[in-house]
Amino acid sequence: MSDPSSSPDAAVASPPPVPRTQRSAAPNRNTAGLLQGRRPMASAPIPPSLQSKLAANAKLGNLNGVDSTANMLKNMSLSDRRSPANFSLGSPLTPMSGRPAPPAPSMGGLAARRMKMNAPKLNVHDISGNFGLSSGVGPSGTGFGQGRVREDVPRRSSQLAADTPFANFHKIVDPSGALSFKGKAVLHAQGVDFSNGSSFSINMSQLELEEELGRGNYGTVKKVLHKPTKVYMAMKEIRLELDSAKLNAIIMELDILHRAAAPEIVDFYGAFFIESCVYYCMEYMDAGSLDKLEGEGIAEDVLGRIAGSMVRGLKFLKDEMQIIHRDVKPTNVLVNKRGDVKLCDFGVSGQLEGSLAKTNIGCQSYMAPERIQGESQNNLGTYSVSSDVWSLGLAMIEMALGHYPYPPETYENVFAQLTAIVHGDPPELPDDRYSQSARDFVARCLHKVPSMRANYAELLAHPFLEEDRNRHVDMVGWVARAIDYREAKSREQQKQQQS
Repeated sequence: MSDPSSSPDAAVASPPPVPRTQRSAAPNRNTAGLLQGRRPMASAPIPPSLQSKLAANAKLGNLNGVDSTANMLKNMSLSDRRSPANFSLGSPLTPMSGRPAPPAPSMGGLAARRMKMNAPKLNVHDISGNFGLSSGVGPSGTGFGQGRVREDVPRRSSQLAADTPFANFHKIVDPSGALSFKGKAVLHAQGVDFSNGSSFSINMSQLELEEELGRGNYGTVKKVLHKPTKVYMAMKEIRLELDSAKLNAIIMELDILHRAAAPEIVDFYGAFFIESCVYYCMEYMDAGSLDKLEGEGIAEDVLGRIAGSMVRGLKFLKDEMQIIHRDVKPTNVLVNKRGDVKLCDFGVSGQLEGSLAKTNIGCQSYMAPERIQGESQNNLGTYSVSSDVWSLGLAMIEMALGHYPYPPETYENVFAQLTAIVHGDPPELPDDRYSQSARDFVARCLHKVPSMRANYAELLAHPFLEEDRNRHVDMVGWVARAIDYREAKSREQQKQQQS
């Protein structure tokens, strides 16, 4: 067993105990008093020579109290702090008691070998960065130096770093600044390249920004002019976030838009990625969405033409691409001034597996009863394209009435509204304004039992749409009148706000 007196800790003398009579005296606020009243520290006792020096400095009046201690330690090197002998900068200093300071103990072991090697002295202030230095903990909390390196700070392993969302972000954005959806597409500042070999070249320098057309949960849509072709486009801007749902929505919509070449689907012109934002350019539909054109209600002939376009677009998605839209509503149906009607907004669309979808997302107000019921019971289960057929019927009711058929103001809360959709009778077209074939068409869409709803082929063969194919509908005139009505209502509302 080694001699305790030869250990480094034994070489540093502990301060003498403070007599009981001194403890009851008035506290002494100078450095000597603080040293007398402080309790010994097991890990780092102050050497007697340092006590002497602190007391002498306080007596000389150069600095007061703790400030002198902080100033002294600040200018000491690491080797000075390790060696009690180095606290003497010349002749031994005499403490306030008048007794000479005890001789400095000799060093041994590693400290002695370092002294013989004349190793350079390192100052703690030469270290750049904080390296885990604590603030308000240990010596730094009382002003003594800059703190010590904390040994209790956990070191993050490479595996932990790889599991963070930021690591997932780096999986899709490469060092060149391209956004890569593996197996699907690569977006960069000059356009987009899809895995099937198709590419669309377009970039921000080719575009002239115009007005804002709208904004939603997934981004902002602006009207832009493509300067090389003088074609107006609708550009959707989506800020990239570390959110898997948002990333899935981006690639889903891009994938559908570039493959869905159908008259009832908005055209796709290209996409690009710069400064953490995804931009994609689509056909500009200059009349806007149907919810802004329905006014006080849409007449039967126009309603039939709109319904036919919507059914053909949804059937194309299902038959040709195995896609379910999942967010069919007037807001997502666009019209231009030529009277064309097209589906848009495929961010929450889903890939069908055996004609079934397995995730429950979309606007609750237009969801089919089976989807609402499954969501409320936390049992998403599966559902088919018949849920889109329900949404189609509900959208037709809204366009006919000029308002949503389950107005929120008529219910105490959203739960009461959804309960009415699930358990109440489905809405119907007014019998005084619409024919029996139109009313039956909507009723076939709004059957509570999914298997009893008509499919797309049956809807296309329905007399209501058969009649539409054989009649002339002035869609251009209707669009112009609907826009005039919308602008008149807007001016009226502005006058009311100003008065």
